Amino acid sequence: MDQKPGYILGIRRPVFWAVLLALALRLVVVAFVYQDLLTLRRDHWAFGCEVGRIARSIFEGHGFSSPIYHPTGPTAWMTPIYPYIVAGIFKVFGLYTKAAAWAALTLNSLFSALTCIPIFYLARRSFGEKAAIWATWVWAVFPYAVYLSAVFVWYTSLTALLMAILLAMTFRLERPAGFGMWMLYGLVWGLAALTNATVLTLLPIFGIWACVRLHRQREKWFLQASAAAVIFWVTLAPWAIRNHTTFHRVILFRDNFGLEFWAGNNGNTSNWDTDAAHPSENPLELDEYERMGELAYMAKKQGQALAFISSHPGTYAQLVVRRFVFTWTGYWSFARDYLAEEPMDPWNMALCIPVTILMLLGLGRAFREGKDTAMLYLLIIVAFPLVFYLTHTGMRFRHTIDPVIVALACYAVVPLPRLSREPAPLELEESVPTSGRSVSVA
Repeated sequence: MDQKPGYILGIRRPVFWAVLLALALRLVVVAFVYQDLLTLRRDHWAFGCEVGRIARSIFEGHGFSSPIYHPTGPTAWMTPIYPYIVAGIFKVFGLYTKAAAWAALTLNSLFSALTCIPIFYLARRSFGEKAAIWATWVWAVFPYAVYLSAVFVWYTSLTALLMAILLAMTFRLERPAGFGMWMLYGLVWGLAALTNATVLTLLPIFGIWACVRLHRQREKWFLQASAAAVIFWVTLAPWAIRNHTTFHRVILFRDNFGLEFWAGNNGNTSNWDTDAAHPSENPLELDEYERMGELAYMAKKQGQALAFISSHPGTYAQLVVRRFVFTWTGYWSFARDYLAEEPMDPWNMALCIPVTILMLLGLGRAFREGKDTAMLYLLIIVAFPLVFYLTHTGMRFRHTIDPVIVALACYAVVPLPRLSREPAPLELEESVPTSGRSVSVA
């Protein structure tokens, strides 16, 4: 088949080169940092933390279990997809080997680089061709995307890729589509939820937005959306059945909310994430976790967090505000002891604050220009971080919606004529197969 003009391997030419640049840049960083994963400290804890421990258990034939240091039995500490990916890496490249470190970080880098593709299409749909190209190239060199994909064995980059794909698919579904497209939509949502359950905050927002758009056009949507919902639940079913069979209670996704709640609400406000509350850092907590069992331990931690909030409502309110500020500025404290623990915070602020300002300017411009996606972007920015304000936060948690943040920031600065017409339907139709290929490659 002849190559379509302006495309390479079915991808728009500038997007293709942005993907290659993004991957090359991330792999350069990997070359400098991969050995950090090979440290023997705390029995290779740096290699993925809980992800790495569960992957090791799978690799050794003990199943999805033991998320900390010692064999502790089956777990639902996290959702299954990424630990099984790391377990597959161990199977192919060996347990905690140099090759496994390279493979894990290279795969994360690939996830991050491929995110250029859906970013282009979602930004083009929202803001036009020029803004889309800017957003694609900015993502290729975006410091958070480079750092989080090339340094950590975690599901952060995969989640950002899936969210960008889902947003691009949502824009496609605002126009009539067959059952196949809607069923694929439900499948991708299921895979995203089994990668990182926090993405479900956005599922009703995306789904309702697409259905309302179809309803306003007097197009059919109910049966198609129902088919997507069925596929979504079918995708979740094996994990939910496993959890019910193992723990004899309903656990749709993960059971560690109590610990996450306690980690940020235990009375220690010196840091945005107090390691001393975590079994991986505190021997007393580890002993309690092993002695009580996972479910009882998580329930106790949730009770302790609720008790703290009940007895210190003012402190909790201040913590919520501080976590909100940290999410969007990178600022937590200028105390000497804190900066000794977090010496990179001033640099983080120097990046985070301008990005947030540009995001807000881009959002304001979208509303002024009457962009029909402006309200959707506002809902994404407002809704997704809410759970982290209430529990505990970190810059990596926000990364799931960084593709939207980058698109808005670029729209704030790119010079565009005031055009009312939207991209041609043919171009939108081409976007989804390209995004779909990005999933299969990933």
